[in-house]
Amino acid sequence: MNNSINVTDETYTIPRRFRIAENMHIVFWLIKDMSWAMKFRWLGIGMFIPTLVLALLITWQTRRVRSELFHNLAVTCWITANGYWMICEFFWENLDYLRYFSVIPFSFGLMFIAYYYITEFAPKRSEPQSDVAA
Repeated sequence: MNNSINVTDETYTIPRRFRIAENMHIVFWLIKDMSWAMKFRWLGIGMFIPTLVLALLITWQTRRVRSELFHNLAVTCWITANGYWMICEFFWENLDYLRYFSVIPFSFGLMFIAYYYITEFAPKRSEPQSDVAA
């Protein structure tokens, strides 16, 4: 059984076991955010842990595909920031300024995305051209 990602110029395929992790990640993330909205503290924290673990797993699994790696690094930063913010609201609502520290992992996520798009779409250096006409 081949568990690696197959990459071509046009498309890539993901093994079924990788796709299962991605799908479960979405389920945990939705339950986490619904728990946050409903102020179900322990369920929200309980769902944050597998959401983050699966984000790390997905990032590791897709590390050989540059676009997937950088986008999944950003998602991992997003979930980290989101989980921190949720925990701050659950336990330190009177210390509202604590949530502003979530900007740190959010910023790292933006840096991963910016780096990817700058390096991916930066003008490629072409072959040096001679000033002498043929």
